[in-house]
Amino acid sequence: MSLQVEKLEKGMAKLTIEVSAEEFDKAVDTVYKKQRGRIQIPGFRKGKAPRKMIENMYGEGIFFEDAANELIPGAYEKAYDECGEEITSSPEIDVVQIEHGKPFIFTAVVALKPEVKLGEYKGVAIDRVSADVTEAEVDAEIEKERDNSARMVSVEDRAVQDGDMTELDFEGFVDGEAFEGGKGENYPLTIGSGAFIPGFEEQLIGAELNKEVEVKVTFPEDYNAEHLAGKDAVFKCTVKEIKVKELPELDDEFAAEVSEYDTLEEYKANVRKGLEEKKEKQAKDEKEDAAMAAVVENAEMEIPDAMLMTEQRQMLDQFAQRISMQGMQFEQYMQMTGATREAMLEQLKPQAERKIKSRLCMEAVAAAENITASEEEYEEEMKVMADAYQIEVDKVKEMMGEKEKKSIMADIAVRKAVEFVAENAVMKEKEEKTEEKTEE
Repeated sequence: MSLQVEKLEKGMAKLTIEVSAEEFDKAVDTVYKKQRGRIQIPGFRKGKAPRKMIENMYGEGIFFEDAANELIPGAYEKAYDECGEEITSSPEIDVVQIEHGKPFIFTAVVALKPEVKLGEYKGVAIDRVSADVTEAEVDAEIEKERDNSARMVSVEDRAVQDGDMTELDFEGFVDGEAFEGGKGENYPLTIGSGAFIPGFEEQLIGAELNKEVEVKVTFPEDYNAEHLAGKDAVFKCTVKEIKVKELPELDDEFAAEVSEYDTLEEYKANVRKGLEEKKEKQAKDEKEDAAMAAVVENAEMEIPDAMLMTEQRQMLDQFAQRISMQGMQFEQYMQMTGATREAMLEQLKPQAERKIKSRLCMEAVAAAENITASEEEYEEEMKVMADAYQIEVDKVKEMMGEKEKKSIMADIAVRKAVEFVAENAVMKEKEEKTEEKTEE
C-alpha cells in the first residue's frame, strides 16, 4: 500500500491510498468465492461456475464494489496510522481507480486536529459558586423520596385527570385510513408529560375507563414522517387503566422504611449531609466548567465542519443508545415526538462545538504546562474500569493495546489540565443583575 497526504483548506486533508493490483485481485477472488453459490450460470451446477464465466456474463465489475468494501476499511486504518496527522473526523471516501490488473486507488477526505492559540489560561476570573444547603433543598430531597416510595393506586370511580398515569389503546387514522406506526396497545402515558403530539394528551382529560374517545390532532409541518406532516388525524383511544400516586406519611415510620435511621430527625440530618457532599462536588464541577469556558473564550481556533459533524453524530448515536436502553426504538421516539435526525443534529451543534473546543484547549494547556499522566494514575484508571465492569484488573489490561493506553493517558492529562485551570482561577462574587430604568 502507498499513501499520499495533501493538505486542503479549512483544516482538511486528502489521503490518496493505493492498494496493489495483486491485493485487489485477491479481494475480488474472496468476494467471488463468497457469492458464487448464489449465482446460476447455464451449464454449471449452482456455485460451480468459474469466476471468468460469471464476469463475462454479468460484466467485469460484478464483484468490484464488494471487493472495494473488503479493502477500504483495512487500508484506511493503515493509512490513518501511517499518515502522521491527527485525524478528527470520519473519512469521506471516493474511489479513483478500480480495474482488473491495476492498483485500486481511493481517497479519504478528513478533518485534521486544528491548531489552538491559547490566550490567558492561568488566573482567569470566574464567579464564586456556593455549596450551601438550604432547608428548602433538604425538604425537596425528602419529597423526592416520598414520591419514589409512593404506591400506585388504581382509580375506577372517575374520569382521567391531568397528571394521571394511564394505560392506553389507540389507533390513528388519516382521511379515514389507518396509518403505519399509529397503533398501540396498553401504552403507558402520563397525562401532561408532553410525550405525544401537541394537543393529544389534553383531549384525554375527562375520558372514562374503557370508553372509546376520539382525539383530533394535526401533525406538525416538519414531522419526520413526510406522509403525515401537516395532516389532520383522528386517534380512536380507549383508556384501559388510571393510576395515581399515594404518598406515605412524613413520620418516623417513613424514615425507618427508606433509611437506616429510626427517626425522621436523624434521617433529615443524613439527607442534609448527603446534599452537602453533592453540592460540594457540583460546585467543583461548575468551577471547572466556568474556568474551561473562560480559557476557551480567550483562545483562538478554527473547527473544521467535518470534525464538528462527526462529534454531532457521535452524540446523537449515544442518545439513541440511551433511548434504546429505556425500551424504545429511536425511530419510534422520533415519530412520537415529531423530531427528525437532521433537526436533532442541528440542535446538538452548539454543545458539540463547546465539547470540541474545551477538549482542544485543555490538551493545549496540558502541553504548555507539561502536564502528563503517570503510570500510577494509569494503574488507578485500570482499577476504576475493572470495578465498573466487575472483572479483574489484569483482564482489563489485556484488552488495552498501545493505542487505547495512549488515549486513556491523554484523557487523564486533560482532566489534570482542567483541575489546573480551575485551581488557578480567580474567584469573584456574582454580580446581581438589575433592570435599568429608563425615563419616559
